[in-house]
Parts: sequence; structure tokens; C-alpha cells
Amino acid sequence: MRLDKWLWQARFFKSRSLSAKAVSRGHMRVNSVRTDKPAHRVGVGDTLTFPQGRVIRVVRVLALGERRGPSPEARMLYEDLTTAQETSPSVPRYDGGGRPTKKDRRRMEQTGKARLE
Repeated sequence: MRLDKWLWQARFFKSRSLSAKAVSRGHMRVNSVRTDKPAHRVGVGDTLTFPQGRVIRVVRVLALGERRGPSPEARMLYEDLTTAQETSPSVPRYDGGGRPTKKDRRRMEQTGKARLE
């Protein structure tokens, strides 16, 4: 089966043209060999490595699909070998440094007045 078609059927990409573009960019590996051909043949037992978003996916082909079915059916086509990566927060937590907010300024004013009395 064609690589781009299998990736589309396994629901890694929303359309077949998107999967073909991802393969054409040359970031796809089949059994650790780099490929840029969407028509590269894929069979049962092959290991695919490719970027998807910010994650590098590693999957083993378990079956070749006959159609692009629902998600539970698509999950039966592969085994996910991707290691769980820690997700870091996109925005660091506020540590109290920097410019105070209006709420912080009010609190400082109230504590300052209490000290003067």
C-alpha cells in the first residue's frame, strides 16, 4: 500500500494530500530509511517515524486498511511506539516578580496604612 494512503487511512492526517505533502518534505522514515516518495510501499511490520505537530511519532504497521473508517477502526492499523514526553506549560507561572497588578498595589496600600496607625 502507498505510504500516503496508509497514513490517511490510519487518521494521522486529515486528507490524503496533506499526508502526501508531509512525506514529500522528506521528514518521513520507513524502517529507519528516509523517504520523500508518497508512493513508497508500506507493509505489515514496517516502522514509521514522522513529525506530527510538535511530537515525533513512531508507529508499527499492524494491518493495511481497506477504507478510511472511524477512529477505533483506524487505531487497529498500528501500534504506537512513541514514548510519553513531558508537556511543559506554554506560559511560565507568575513568580511574583516584575510589575505588581492593581490588586497587588491595593494590598500593599492597605498593609502600609495599617502599619502607620
